Amino acid sequence: MQEVVILFCCFFALRLISLGISLRNEKRIKAFGGVQYGRVNSILLTLAHIAFYFLCLFEAIHNDNLSLDSTSKWGIVLLVFAYVMLFYVIYQLREVWTLKIYILPEHKMNKSFLFKWIKHPNYFLNILPELIGMALLCKASLTFYVLFPIYLVILAVRIRQEENAMKHLYK
Repeated sequence: MQEVVILFCCFFALRLISLGISLRNEKRIKAFGGVQYGRVNSILLTLAHIAFYFLCLFEAIHNDNLSLDSTSKWGIVLLVFAYVMLFYVIYQLREVWTLKIYILPEHKMNKSFLFKWIKHPNYFLNILPELIGMALLCKASLTFYVLFPIYLVILAVRIRQEENAMKHLYK
């Protein structure tokens, strides 16, 4: 197995760990009366994320880009940064962090340094660097140029939905 495939599997495993955390938190949030917003968009975002990952891998295998070079090493740097940010956001939000938009009846806004200075850190410090990093790791330019703009549209809708769902909490 080549280096890119091994690294892809490692980063995908981290994504699966975050999914497990999200599912556990969703169950708890629902038990406490949490309401989900943007269900269809969450499904689209999930499908786009999975498609992006596996199309990057497919492109790497198809083009025989399975060994590390300077481009893929920059991808690793971005992916490491993205996953550090992901798990820091999870740490900050703790039991309210999910991959979907859930609002609890007594939802509290996180006012830590990260959330004060960066709006939507999970999207801008995790997801976008993660996707760019994966495209660089796999040298998947076609996937990046075709799917990344589509992903950005879905993500923009997601951000708008999240802000609308939380607007009553800003008061």
